[in-house]
Amino acid sequence: MKTAIIMMAMSVLGFTAQAQKTTNKNSKTIVLVHGAWSDASAWDAVTPLLKAEGEEVITVNLAGHGKDTTSFAGITFQTYVDQVKAAIGTRTNVVLVGHSFAGLVISQVAEEEPAQVKELIFLAAALPHDGDSLLGLAKGDPASHIGKYLTIDKEHGAAIIAKEGAADIFAADAPQQVQDYIAANIKPEPLAPLATPVHLTDKNFGSIRKVYIHTVNDHAISYPAQQYMVKNSKVAKVYNLQSSHTPFISMPDKLAAILITESK
Repeated sequence: MKTAIIMMAMSVLGFTAQAQKTTNKNSKTIVLVHGAWSDASAWDAVTPLLKAEGEEVITVNLAGHGKDTTSFAGITFQTYVDQVKAAIGTRTNVVLVGHSFAGLVISQVAEEEPAQVKELIFLAAALPHDGDSLLGLAKGDPASHIGKYLTIDKEHGAAIIAKEGAADIFAADAPQQVQDYIAANIKPEPLAPLATPVHLTDKNFGSIRKVYIHTVNDHAISYPAQQYMVKNSKVAKVYNLQSSHTPFISMPDKLAAILITESK
């Protein structure tokens, strides 16, 4: 009888250990990476909604953005890639979400750490092929409003959006007070990373599941440009939001619902 009890206990413990292992294996981490002329606070309305569903959420604030005062001279595209890799650490089953310019960043991270990235979600984002840069892709988007408000300051290595164009480009569907805040607080963007090409392979980047979230009323990366990138890439699933470039501001609940669906 005693032997039977011991065997039963071992069996239960074994089952529990296996169940725990399976749970850990299947659990995912959502890593949110903001775009150019933005910072990690962009996700403030979305993050609580994800965490309420039990998701582990990490937001990355790229160097030179928000309150970070890193000199633009010391910031490269690889700086951003390494920041995201550091945030991921040893985690696997990572769902990487990149907004706008960060589509390039998450693509390079996936190329360098394919075993850790389960899925890439491009939110109104650059969806690159090998050798693409943001500035290169932008040349193929004449419908974008960025060009008429953009100044390149080569001396200081900065890309500058005029304050009067900020709300129209990024948040045309946001409340007026939010638009005013964006216009008043927009900062220059480090230039070098925007001109740096990604280096991607079919073996690594190409093997990872990709999802695209269109923002139909986008003035930064136009809807036609988004559609063109998706058409010319291997994308497993597409969602559409009737929003400007920043749905995390105008419709965080709808955006969070998509991210939760994809993280299951």
